[in-house]
Amino acid sequence: MGIVTLEEFKKILPDRVRLLGLDIGTKTIGVASATLPVGISSPIDVINRKKMAVDGAQLSGFMREYDCKGLVVGWPLNVDGTEGPRCQGVRDVMLELFKHIPDVPAVFYDERFSTHKAEKFMIDAVDYSRAKRSKIVDKMAAQIILQEFLEAEMGVSRTYPD
Repeated sequence: MGIVTLEEFKKILPDRVRLLGLDIGTKTIGVASATLPVGISSPIDVINRKKMAVDGAQLSGFMREYDCKGLVVGWPLNVDGTEGPRCQGVRDVMLELFKHIPDVPAVFYDERFSTHKAEKFMIDAVDYSRAKRSKIVDKMAAQIILQEFLEAEMGVSRTYPD
């Protein structure tokens, strides 16, 4: 299936579905999961990038384990909202990963400031040391990307019934 538009992504997905969120960097891939319609995202792990076949095998394992039916991939737009070289890098990684993972739809989603938000949370709310933050920031960023996608595009609300 591969990379699809937001409209196609919404049409393809069943009502109840598990999604994985990805924060693709040059050295790591942060992975998070969420189930619709519940819509609470959780960090899973950080893949330390090696070769595409190895990275793809790890991602494929997460997709099987979590019965993933779709991917939400962080799209690193420039601050002004334009696409830059980092976007092309993420697209290239995804095109290579699709050779090694199950055939599911993937949608790009604006990830501006997700790593900053994750860092801020870990400093302000949890008071993690720099060493601890560096080990988990990417999966926390993936969680933020996925949660923001669920709220902005899938109609999931953070308001929970009493």
